[in-house]
Amino acid sequence: MAFAGGCLCGQVRWAASAAPANVRVCHCRLCQKATGGPFFARAVFLAGDFEGSGETTSWPSSPRIDRRSCARCGTPMFSCPKDAPARIGVSLATCDDPAALRPDCHIWVSSKLDWVCLDDGLPRFDEGVIGQGS
Repeated sequence: MAFAGGCLCGQVRWAASAAPANVRVCHCRLCQKATGGPFFARAVFLAGDFEGSGETTSWPSSPRIDRRSCARCGTPMFSCPKDAPARIGVSLATCDDPAALRPDCHIWVSSKLDWVCLDDGLPRFDEGVIGQGS
């Protein structure tokens, strides 16, 4: 099983050689502000299953997470938790095949914007999912 993707201009590319640890839609305020959107739909891969290329900019969005965007076009690409195990969150919107990965739940719905309607039947959690690499 392999997944791949890249930014808008194509300068940043990524590939994952294994299935993600989880695929979630995060509605927290940090994700909203970091992506400039109402939520961050992302897949989390173990670092050993992930390869990336191209120049990114990096900044901490919290003491626990660094964010990375394409240095050329600015596409928000990755979230990188600093705690173990080493893993990387990849924006689902950057997948070459946008239907390849589907979210399994919504997290931080306590911060969901009122105008976002969730009618997909997926489980919802007011905060993160404890012990599962939220």
